Amino acid sequence: MTSSTRQHRKTGPHIILGIETSCDDTSVALVSAERQILAHQTASSAQIHATHGGVVPEIAAREHLHSLHGVITATLKEAALSVSDIDGVAATAGPGLIGGVIVGTMTAKAMASALSVPYYAVNHLEGHALTARLTDGISYPFLLLLVSGGHTQLLIVKGLGDYERLGTTMDDAAGEAFDKGAAVMGLGYPGGPAIQRLAEQGERGAVRLPVPRQSARDCHFSFSGLKTAFAQSYNSLSEADRQARQADYAASLQEAIAEALARRTKFAMQEFTEKLPEVTERQLVIAGGVAANQAVRDRLAELAESMSFRLVTPPISLCTDNGAMIAWVGQEYHQSGISSPLDFAPRPRWPLDDTAPPPPGRGVRQA
Repeated sequence: MTSSTRQHRKTGPHIILGIETSCDDTSVALVSAERQILAHQTASSAQIHATHGGVVPEIAAREHLHSLHGVITATLKEAALSVSDIDGVAATAGPGLIGGVIVGTMTAKAMASALSVPYYAVNHLEGHALTARLTDGISYPFLLLLVSGGHTQLLIVKGLGDYERLGTTMDDAAGEAFDKGAAVMGLGYPGGPAIQRLAEQGERGAVRLPVPRQSARDCHFSFSGLKTAFAQSYNSLSEADRQARQADYAASLQEAIAEALARRTKFAMQEFTEKLPEVTERQLVIAGGVAANQAVRDRLAELAESMSFRLVTPPISLCTDNGAMIAWVGQEYHQSGISSPLDFAPRPRWPLDDTAPPPPGRGVRQA
């Protein structure tokens, strides 16, 4: 972010309106400087995308454009506030599907300009990263596992805008492995919740699946091999066996993903301790849509206890993309005296640590 000289003053609590439009949810929230979510409204287009087997960028952008005004109005109504009560407007400016990002960004800029309040261009990943500071008030620094449909990363969060990436995905994200598994079994989109529901009826480990990079001693992830192995194994079954063993396949896929996340996170915990030996309260935060998965939470809770880390997991409702996390990042930048210029250009890719070297292997995707 870059500094802005525009200022806005009023009595009462400082309130930021946050807009999140990076994927298929149009989400808006009002958050105060006292870490209170005053209102939060979301319009999802997931059912529309489900008919296509995944998010279609052009459709997502159209739905954001159609829904955003109504969601903003509903959010203000829920909080019993008017636009004149807003002290700043924050919006996801990347990374994400650029059409949706542009819709949210242009709306936020227009509102900020019309109201003569600051505008905050927020990194979507930073929204996830700082959610635990909104919900739990945790202090810097902490270790973050950011795990979603588009991102799987391990970072040291040293402060606002100050991140050191320890590991990232070499190919596919964990959420993509869930979605692929669900697609193979005909469970629809989004895949994560469907896999979790079905897994409750199955036996984890009943199906032999590879744990990605099991012997690697670093913090980088890979899920493409697991996706392929799962599809090949399931598709080799007869129709009768597929019906009989579907729950076991779901439970085994979920277990393999959770174990892969835990193994890489363990190395990150060791690296965090070596890099910051002075930190007495070691904290692990998991954020992003996959952090809503209970099996993943349970496996990381076991790991955190064994490594003497405090595990912080935001409420499930704030793990997926949401306006509250964007509004909170705006609050943090406000408290630091930093806002964004109105000519800030949306970014389809925007890494939290742009100095981090790429992981080994091909097909590397940077946020």
